[in-house]
Amino acid sequence: KLCGYLQKLSGKGPLRGFRSRWFVFDPRRCYLYYFKGPQEPLPLGHLDIASACFSYHQPEAGAAAAGDEPAAFEVHSPGGAVTVLKAATRQDMTYWLQELQQKRWEYCNNLDAAKRDSRTSPTPSDFSKGLVAKDNADLNILSQNASAERARNILAVETSPTDLVGEQAASQPAPVQASAINFSLKQWSTEIKNSMSSLRKGSNENRKSVFYTTEEWELLDPTPKDLEDSMALEEKRKHLAEGNKGRRLTSTAFPFDFGRIPHKARRPLKDMIGSSKNRNSSDSSPTDWCSGNGNRLVSELQLKYQSQQEELEKLKKDLLSQKELVRLLQQTVRSSQYDKYFASRLCEGVPKDMLELLHQKDDQILGLNNQLEKLNLEKDSLQQEVKNLKCKVGELNERLGMLMETIQAKDEVIMKLSRQLSECEDSTSSQSGAINSPTATCTNKELQELDRLKDNLQGYKTQNKFLNKEILELSALRRNAEAREREWQAKYTSLEAKLCQIESKYLILLQEMKTPVCSEDQSPAREVITQLLEDALKAEPSEQPEQAFFRPHLVSEYDIYGFQTVPEDDEEEKLVAKSRALDLRSLSLSENREISTGVKWENYLASTMNREMMRCVELKNLIRSGIPHEHRSKMWKWCVHLHVKKFKDSTVPGYFQTLLQKALEKPNPASKQIELDLLRTLPNNKHYSSPTSEGIQKLRNVLLAFSWRNPDIGYCQGLNRLVAIALLYLEQEDAFWCLVTIVEVFMPRDYYTKTLLGSQVDQRVFKDLLSEKLPRLHAHFEQYKVDYTLITFNWFLVVFVDSVVSDILFKIWDSFLYEGPKVIFRFALALFKYKEEEILKLQDSMSIFKYLRYFTRTILDARKLTAIAFGDLNPFPLRQIRNRRAYHLEKVRLELTELEAIREDFLRERETCVEKRDLISDDEEDS
Repeated sequence: KLCGYLQKLSGKGPLRGFRSRWFVFDPRRCYLYYFKGPQEPLPLGHLDIASACFSYHQPEAGAAAAGDEPAAFEVHSPGGAVTVLKAATRQDMTYWLQELQQKRWEYCNNLDAAKRDSRTSPTPSDFSKGLVAKDNADLNILSQNASAERARNILAVETSPTDLVGEQAASQPAPVQASAINFSLKQWSTEIKNSMSSLRKGSNENRKSVFYTTEEWELLDPTPKDLEDSMALEEKRKHLAEGNKGRRLTSTAFPFDFGRIPHKARRPLKDMIGSSKNRNSSDSSPTDWCSGNGNRLVSELQLKYQSQQEELEKLKKDLLSQKELVRLLQQTVRSSQYDKYFASRLCEGVPKDMLELLHQKDDQILGLNNQLEKLNLEKDSLQQEVKNLKCKVGELNERLGMLMETIQAKDEVIMKLSRQLSECEDSTSSQSGAINSPTATCTNKELQELDRLKDNLQGYKTQNKFLNKEILELSALRRNAEAREREWQAKYTSLEAKLCQIESKYLILLQEMKTPVCSEDQSPAREVITQLLEDALKAEPSEQPEQAFFRPHLVSEYDIYGFQTVPEDDEEEKLVAKSRALDLRSLSLSENREISTGVKWENYLASTMNREMMRCVELKNLIRSGIPHEHRSKMWKWCVHLHVKKFKDSTVPGYFQTLLQKALEKPNPASKQIELDLLRTLPNNKHYSSPTSEGIQKLRNVLLAFSWRNPDIGYCQGLNRLVAIALLYLEQEDAFWCLVTIVEVFMPRDYYTKTLLGSQVDQRVFKDLLSEKLPRLHAHFEQYKVDYTLITFNWFLVVFVDSVVSDILFKIWDSFLYEGPKVIFRFALALFKYKEEEILKLQDSMSIFKYLRYFTRTILDARKLTAIAFGDLNPFPLRQIRNRRAYHLEKVRLELTELEAIREDFLRERETCVEKRDLISDDEEDS
C-alpha cells in the first residue's frame, strides 16, 4: 500500500508554507488522497494521478541560499494546477516519484486495454469475491510495447523508502521542520501585538512571554544586592496587587516582564524596539543600557523612590504589629469581662462540680480559639511564602531573559571578532602562502570545486533519467489516448449507422400500417412486420476479437449477474425480454452519466482507509441508493459480519468446514430434497444452469452445512434461492453466515419451518399495511375478492428472487442486508404503489390476478422505486411491524389450534363411523 508522510505547499501570501499531510494512494481510481493525519476519517482532497505529470521543484533563491535540501517535486494536473509536495529526504522523493509513475502506467494501460462496458472497473483486483467475480477475469490485457518497457527499466532509478513511507509510518509522529533559533521580524511583531493586547486589559497585570530555543542555558546565582533590590520591588508589587484585588492575572508569551526590570523605568514599546535595534547594531557593551545625563537623572529618581518605598514598608509593618497588639488586648478584656459575668450571674445556686466543668469547657474553647488563630497565622505566613516564591520565580525568569539577551549580544560581538580574526588570519596566510607555496591553496580550491561539480553532475544525471522516463511515459500515454479516441469514434459511427437502419425500418413500418388493405391475408404490413421481427431476434454474428471493440454491445446474452437476458423458447416472450433488456440498458447508461453516487461511494470508502466502517446515517443513505457493482462483495460481507458477530465469536475456528465435513460423512434427511432442488434453483443463471456449474457445488455445500447447524429447519424450499443470490458476491463461508443472518437474525421463528407460521403472519401484517398506506388499492382488491397474498407470499419467502429484474433485486438486497426485514415490507408496498393506477383500471378479478403475476417484471426504474420505498411511504416504524406481528401470531396460532381440533374430531369420527373409514387425508396418502 503506497502511503506515507509528505509536506504539501498550501496557503496564500505570508501564510503560504509546507504543511505535513498523510497521503494514501487509491488504486481503484488512481487518486492520491491526503489527510490531516493517519487517523482522520475524511480526506482533505485528492490528486488525479492518472492524468497528471511530474517534475522536480526548483526552490526559491532564498531557500537555496539557506541550504535546504531540494527534496520537493511538482504534480501538474490537467487544469493547470500545480501541487508542490516535499519529502523528508531525496531518497523518499525518488521513491514516491517512481511509485506514482508506475501506478499511473499500470492504471492507464489497464484502462486502454480492458475490453469492458461502462459498468466494469479497470482495476479488477479490487473485486475478488463470489461467482460474479469470475466474469471479470476475461479482461484482455494487450501486450505491452517491448521497446518502451525496456527503456523504462533502463531509465528507472533503484531506491528504497525510509520509515516515513508505508503503513508502518502511521504509527510514527508527523515529521516537523527544524526551526531556527533566530526569529523573523514577523514573529517579533506578533509577540509585540500580544503584549499590547495584554496591556490594554490591565495596567498592573503580570505579563510573560516565551523564548523557544534548542540550547540548554545555565542559571547564574544573583548577587546579594540584586536580591535586596528584587525583594523591595516585590513588596512594592505586592501592595499594588492588594489595591487591585478584583482584577484577574493574565499571562502572555514572554518569560520576562517589562515592569520587572529593577533599574529601568517603563518605556513605550517603540522606544524599546529602537533601543534593542541600536543595541544589536552597535559595537559597545550590550549591558550598558543607561547612558547620558537623562538616564542618570532617571536612576537617581528611581533610587529616591525606592528608599521612600522602603520607609513606607517599615511604617506599614509597625502598623500591623500595633494592630496585632490591640487585637490581643481586646481579646484579654473580653475574656475577663466574661469571667466576671459568669462569676456574678451564673454561679448563684450552681453546684461546684458543674461550675468546674463549665470552667474546663471554657478553657478548652479559649485554647481551641488560640490554636485556630495560630493556624490562621501560619496559613497567612505560608501564603506569603508562596507569593514570595512566585515572585522569585518571576525574577528568575526575568533574569533568564536578561541573561539570554546579554549572551546573545556577547555572541554577536564574539562572532564579529571571530570574523575579523579569521579575515586577519586569511590575509596573513595568503601573504605567507604566496611567498612559500603559491600552488597549494589553488590545488585545495580546485579539489573542492571538483567535488562540488561531481555532486552536481550526479544529481543532474538522476534528474535527467527521471525526466526522460517521464517524457517517455507521457508520450506512450498520449498515443494510447489517441488510439482510444479512434476506437470510440469507430464505435460511435457504428452506432449511428445502426440507428439509421432502425429509423428506416420504423418509417417503412409506419408507411405500411398507414396503407389501407382489403383483406388481412393479403396485407403487405404482415410481411414487413414478420421481416422486422426476424431482424430484431436474429443473433448477432460472431466477430473477430480485434473487431469486437468496434461493435456496439447493446444487449448481451447474460447480464453482469449471470442471468439470461433473452429466453430461448417462447418467441413472444423473447421479443418482450429483449425490449425490456434494451430499456434496462438505456436506464443504466443514463445513470452512468450521473456519477454523483459513484463519487460519493469513492469518497466514503476513501474516508474509511484509516479506520473501520461503522453504522451511520451517511452509510445508510449510500446503501439505499445502491452499492456499486465493484464494491458489493466487500459491503455484503461487512453487513453479514455486523449481524452475526455474536454467533461467530461463540464458534470455534473452522466451524463451517467442520459442519460441511460432518454433512458429507453422515447421512442427512435433508440431503435428498437439497439434491432435487439444486438445478431448479436459478435455471436462468449461467452459474447454476448445469450440474457441472461451479455454483451448484458451492450451493450444495452451504445448504448441507446449514442443515446440520439448524436441524429444526433442516432444509426448506426457498433457502436454496437465498444462498444462490448470496454466492454471486460471497464465498461459501460468507454465504453460509449470510443465510444464518436471514433465517436466525432477521426473520421471526418458524418462518422457514414446515408450518411456515412466520410467513403467514407477515402476509397478514402486509395486508394491514396495504390498507393503511394504499387504501384505494386495498379497497379495489376487496371489491373483486383478489387474494394478492398468493403472489406476495413468495416475495417475502425468498426476498424478491425471480420476482423483479436483476438490477432492482440486488439494490433491494443491499438495503435488506443492512437494515433487515423491514425493507421487504417497504419494497412490497412500493411495487404496488408504482403500478397503482394501472391496477385500478382493471375491472375483473381474472385480469387483476393475471396482471399481478407479471407486473413486477415490467418495473425497470430502480431509482423511482427506491424513492417510493424510502420516501413516499414514510413514516415506517419497525415497532409497528413488531406489534402487529405479535398480534397476528396469536390469532394464527389460535386458528391452527382450532384446525387441529377439527382434524382430531374428524379422525375420531372416521374411526367410529363405518361409512367414513375410506376417507384419508393428503398426508396419509403421501405416507
